[in-house]
Amino acid sequence: MRGRLGWMLGALVLCAGAGCSRRVPEGTPAEHAVADADAPTVYVAKRIRTLDSAKPEAQALAVRDGKVLAVGTREEVLAAAGATARVVELGDATVVPGLTDSHGHLAGLGQALAGVRLEGTASLAEVRQRLEKAPATAYQGDWLVGQGWDQNDWDTPRFPTLADMGEHLKDTPVVLWRIDGHALWLNGAALKRANITRDTKDPEGGTIQRLPGGDPSGVLIDNAMDLALKALPLPTKEQHEARMRSALEHCARVGLTGVHDAGMDLRTFRLFQAWDKAGTLPLRVYAMADGQTDDRVQYLKDGPFQGKLLTMRAVKLTLDGALGSRGAALGAAYSDEPGHRGLLLLSPEEYAFRVHAFVGRGFQVATHAIGDRANTLLLDTLSRELTTTGTKAARPRVEHAQIMTAEDITRLGANGFVASVQPTHATSDMPWAEKRVGSERIQNAYAWQKLKAAGAVLALGSDFPVERPDVLAGLYAARTRQDPSGQPPGGWHPDQRLSGEEALEGFTVGAAYASFAEAQRGRLKPGMDADFVALSVDPVDAPAADLLTGQVRLTVVAGREVFRADAK
Repeated sequence: MRGRLGWMLGALVLCAGAGCSRRVPEGTPAEHAVADADAPTVYVAKRIRTLDSAKPEAQALAVRDGKVLAVGTREEVLAAAGATARVVELGDATVVPGLTDSHGHLAGLGQALAGVRLEGTASLAEVRQRLEKAPATAYQGDWLVGQGWDQNDWDTPRFPTLADMGEHLKDTPVVLWRIDGHALWLNGAALKRANITRDTKDPEGGTIQRLPGGDPSGVLIDNAMDLALKALPLPTKEQHEARMRSALEHCARVGLTGVHDAGMDLRTFRLFQAWDKAGTLPLRVYAMADGQTDDRVQYLKDGPFQGKLLTMRAVKLTLDGALGSRGAALGAAYSDEPGHRGLLLLSPEEYAFRVHAFVGRGFQVATHAIGDRANTLLLDTLSRELTTTGTKAARPRVEHAQIMTAEDITRLGANGFVASVQPTHATSDMPWAEKRVGSERIQNAYAWQKLKAAGAVLALGSDFPVERPDVLAGLYAARTRQDPSGQPPGGWHPDQRLSGEEALEGFTVGAAYASFAEAQRGRLKPGMDADFVALSVDPVDAPAADLLTGQVRLTVVAGREVFRADAK
């Protein structure tokens, strides 16, 4: 199969529903380029899963003016649509409501697609080989940028050092993000540019890994990363736009109609505002303001934003690091590093201050919390803030909710918090997670069914580019808690698996609720937004393994085809 994208900035746009195309002059907004025919479009498929309890399955749906006009049997929908309706036959496909990744990073995905890809490397030697073959797109200024290394996957599972980078790029500054985005690996040239020496002190909430003699080893964890990133040249305007186009195209290709961007920088937000105004933003983007950096000052000044497909109503705050780099803030020490409890990236006082400021401006607070100590602090702070201000409807979000106490799981559900969790994190972390926290704490880790039982709404995502934004892989991980080879047998802590319908709801209904859009999206029923995806596999009833080879055939946003797979 080859893919055809239904959007290009000022170039080629696919007509909604009919698959037709027309050329338009450079710079013409797509909203004016598409012929807004009065006739509805009818899509017919083997099965349409509506997630509407009144009519859970159908064979056809009609779309007009970006909304669902009718859902039902072929005959019912054709009658409702009228004799002039265009008909699109989807054959044996299963259509589901628009799939949304509830936690991703579009700027990070764009950078990952352009840079040196280090995911899946099995050794330091393989890392060096990939660096030697770096594409031209991987450079920002004269710095080489890469992403995705994970020491847990290497034949020597330890943090790398300066010496491990090799000599090939000794005069070129190199900065490589760990797969979780919570650690950097630099070479000597990059350390020199950043002026990081043995005399540089660890910042609050960060660690400079050191060699036995006290010199920097080349790895910076959490807030220490800022020491290097302030020296890294920004992508040029052209690089930035190309990366964001690439990221959005990739998301449409894998069947996403929407993304909740977890911590959008102001530069990217301004670009998306311009694209949204011009009608060339292809997906729905629920942007969380970056509340961690100085961009938060402007976001607080501007307040929430609502465009056509772009919404800014939430703020992303980050309380701790990641479990893989031992930055997650735990109540007791790491089981595999005695005396170490991880890192809080914001002090309790600063976190409370930022929460209060953003709640006061009408923002939903979405907080990264992985360790149990961070989750307790989050729940204490938000519960106090919402009780004091009386803003219970603010729907605070816990981003990740990975390691929790039983008491905090109960509190999270009882107090109306949204659990924004990532199924593929569990299947990526399962080989080593118990080593980090031990057999007792792991019982309340990645505990999706326990969260549901407590009353929490689950919004599912991937945390791309930490994981792939492939939503079919997310559905598979949610249902099986296994790796692609089917290991471990029966699944990792299988009592926490989700059913096929629960998993689908997490990427649809749950995502809509988490972004205050449950009245517009998440289900396919008349009057709701015409966001849907056609898949070669039924995500609910088909064997879970079939999801790994399933294909996205069509992605539709607001009635417009933004991706269509065509036979060669």
